[in-house]
Amino acid sequence: MKKIFFILNIILILLLSLSIIVLSTKGLETKRFNDLIANKVIEKNKDISIKLEKIKFKFDIKNFNLFLETKNPNVIYKNQKIPIEGVKVYLDFISLIKSKPKINNINIFSKEVNIDQLKKIIFKMKPSNLNSLISNKIENGKLIFNLELYFNEDLDIDNFIARGEVKEMNGIINSDLHLKDTNFNFFADSSDILIKDINSSLEGILVKNGNLQIKKDKKINLKSDFTTEIKINNKNIINYLPILKNINFANNEMVLNANLDNFLDISFDKTFKVTDYAYTNKGKVKNLFYKLNKPIKNSFLEKEIEYLYLKNSNFNSRYALDKKNYINISGGYSLDNKNYQNYDFKNNFQNKFSSINLNLDFSEKLKIDLLNFKKDNFNTAQIFLKLNKTKDFLYLNELKYTEDKNLILIEKLKVDNKFNISSLKKIKIKTYEKNNLKNDFNLNFGKKIKISGDQYDAQNLNKFLSKKSENNILKKISAEIEIDIKNIATPLSKKLKNFRLLGNIQRGKFVKISSKGDFGDNKFLDISMKNDKKNGKKYLEIYSDLPQPLISEYNFFKGLADGVLTFSSIIEEDISTSKLVIDNFKIINAPGVVKLLSLADFGGLADLAEGEGISFEKLEISMSDNKGFIKLEELFAIGPSISVLMEGYKTPSGLTSLRGTLVPAKNLNNLLSKIPVIGKIIIPKEIGEGLFGVSFKMKGMPGKIKTTINPIKTLTPRFITKALEKSKRSK
Repeated sequence: MKKIFFILNIILILLLSLSIIVLSTKGLETKRFNDLIANKVIEKNKDISIKLEKIKFKFDIKNFNLFLETKNPNVIYKNQKIPIEGVKVYLDFISLIKSKPKINNINIFSKEVNIDQLKKIIFKMKPSNLNSLISNKIENGKLIFNLELYFNEDLDIDNFIARGEVKEMNGIINSDLHLKDTNFNFFADSSDILIKDINSSLEGILVKNGNLQIKKDKKINLKSDFTTEIKINNKNIINYLPILKNINFANNEMVLNANLDNFLDISFDKTFKVTDYAYTNKGKVKNLFYKLNKPIKNSFLEKEIEYLYLKNSNFNSRYALDKKNYINISGGYSLDNKNYQNYDFKNNFQNKFSSINLNLDFSEKLKIDLLNFKKDNFNTAQIFLKLNKTKDFLYLNELKYTEDKNLILIEKLKVDNKFNISSLKKIKIKTYEKNNLKNDFNLNFGKKIKISGDQYDAQNLNKFLSKKSENNILKKISAEIEIDIKNIATPLSKKLKNFRLLGNIQRGKFVKISSKGDFGDNKFLDISMKNDKKNGKKYLEIYSDLPQPLISEYNFFKGLADGVLTFSSIIEEDISTSKLVIDNFKIINAPGVVKLLSLADFGGLADLAEGEGISFEKLEISMSDNKGFIKLEELFAIGPSISVLMEGYKTPSGLTSLRGTLVPAKNLNNLLSKIPVIGKIIIPKEIGEGLFGVSFKMKGMPGKIKTTINPIKTLTPRFITKALEKSKRSK
């Protein structure tokens, strides 16, 4: 009996195994469930009709479950055929025993679907953002998917799993930018969407190894990481300019070659409103060429900056809702694509606040007229800059320039967006020229401005002060000032020692000055300014035993030697009236004077001007300045060889116009000796040919002034009057 029972068990096991093998491979063909599946589908969606040809009853060994399988079912959605390759319907085993079959889940396998086919199906479906995206932004491509639908007892979808692959997809970003050859795999269920192995390309940008994950919970979270190979040039950059229109530096003169790893994290609420985001990237900028929208012109630089080149630079940036944003980049830079120097740039920013650190090597030529400092392009300097920038102000915490033994240091400088200085803590200057100390002084800014030191090279100070500026950058500064410099190098190699100044600055302008300096050999410089608060006028007086250091920058005075200078001026807002007197001086090798004498055919005087010089007893200039328009009311110079009377003007643009009279002293002296005999003034018999001189006109822009002359025989009463006044004073 046991033997029979054993044999029966073996037979049952074999039959069961054989059944499982048959059901799991070939399956058992049946039509019993055709109507059941079709009716259940139609019951849930009246727009779908399904026609099944052959259905096989099979067994899923992996999931240990029974299912129905059909190939190439005819599925119609609103008269549009859906390309389905196969369907598996998993049934509840117990429900089969009770003859009340229940569907647990359905697996649908698609054929390769062309995007055009998908658009036709979507067109029949309920509108949505996804449907609109596919219809309007996807041009072509191929889709394969596997959809698993899980049902509850009412045959409502309880959950789903979708997986598949998109190949060769092209899409539209805008009219100029198109995604090309996009490929990725995807997986999705009711709580997660995962897209992997994203590869795509745009004009000049290749996207590789991308991943994207969307998690749905109380909030929606999107995370993505991908690599980009960027090859932007001046041809394809045009496609990106509409996107970059709000970025000031963007233009069509840019070349960029870079590899970046990108990371994106965005959170949404249930209404898809962004609640948090962070985008970071890091990588290598192989090379960058950028032409500035507007060249940088600076009096410190010998040539303007038009281009920027970067190479082999490490790049790292972050932009996030928490405002902990930054851009860090370091590597090599050049302004001419030849001589590359090291740089390190860090910018932490949020809203309109930026904190910037810049450390770079600098090999370009540099000049600072205020310090008479020049740097050639053979030495490399180091510049360190640390600043904060807001909407209205720039805070320069530290600017440090070092090159060999040279040092320029500025600490805690605050300027507004028009570069007006609001405050300053300290400036330290120490410069050399061929190992000779040229500048060594400090500026400390507290309740009082103090400038003190051993050395200051002021040889270019006049050139610096003569430059007209539309904006007074010191107009927010009001303070007492004290200057104490032991040695000052002035123009024409003159030395000024022990210079001290006590004064007061109001809104960037001196209102009070008391100063003194020593040229040596009992020669001094005195400057004083007083302010009359009642009439709002300032009175400036300057006395110098050496005029040349004060007037060397003005072409008119080139060639002037010796003499004593006295200058007085009444200043009221933008208007001033001034008088300059120089006594007992010479004109030597003055190009303008020599040319004028040559044109007038005063050969001997021209030779004298080029040799030992022409002596003058006095020069008097009366002039006014109204917002940069300088009017020369009168210039009169008289000497033993020649006398000059002149008037004219100079506009803010630099146009100069002068006219006057020039007379040799011999004729003038003969004239003056005959003054009592009024009838013989015009044509004295002793002179024979009458009085002789020239009238002249000079007009033009700097360096292009044209001079014309006209011989005269009759002097103007004004010239005679000035000569008489001088003659009486000399007696």
